[in-house]
Amino acid sequence: MSTKKTPLSKSKQQANVKRYSRLEIFNEENLNGLVENYQGIMEQVGENPQREGLLKTPLRAAKAMHFFTQGYQMNAEELLRSAMFKEDYSEMVIVKDIELYSICEHHLLPFFGRAHIAYIPNGYIVGLSKIARVVDAFARRLQVQERLTHEILNCIQDTLKPLGVAVVIEAKHLCMMMRGVQKQNSVATTSAFKGEFENDRTRSEFIRLIAANLIE
Repeated sequence: MSTKKTPLSKSKQQANVKRYSRLEIFNEENLNGLVENYQGIMEQVGENPQREGLLKTPLRAAKAMHFFTQGYQMNAEELLRSAMFKEDYSEMVIVKDIELYSICEHHLLPFFGRAHIAYIPNGYIVGLSKIARVVDAFARRLQVQERLTHEILNCIQDTLKPLGVAVVIEAKHLCMMMRGVQKQNSVATTSAFKGEFENDRTRSEFIRLIAANLIE
């Protein structure tokens, strides 16, 4: 038996449009400049920006680039401070397998992977989702993986002032997969440690825990 969907009322349709438009807030001057630049790129590679299938491509690409680099508009330290809570807990807190997407500043191609982050509280804990947001705040910029690793670590250390911080990032880089050496299975791993995690025993426990499948 088929079921007929009830069409949305006009007020609900308008509400949906408004919700969507709030997500698409751009600096018009910057957006227009990007559109012109993308049109120029398309012409330089031998395409016709006026071809039917490409008419809206420069605008789409400009909006996408705004989204990919929205980290420049985010303050990672403020994100952490917005959810700091006093708590008498001084054991390791780990948030692992945080998805990240960034843009390589050398070729403007994506790299993507996972971040594993731990800290040992020193009077304050932070909402776990804020750890993931800090990753986005720095990843959504033109980046190199090495700097990204240290920026995340330093932000958590300087804001929470914990007993220690650990960051490990594993990522695949399209600049290695699509061009250059064209190695499809290569994975880059970077790490940074401060405080208690500079101790071999603590660092080893962290590495063991992020490698373990504790939830089936």
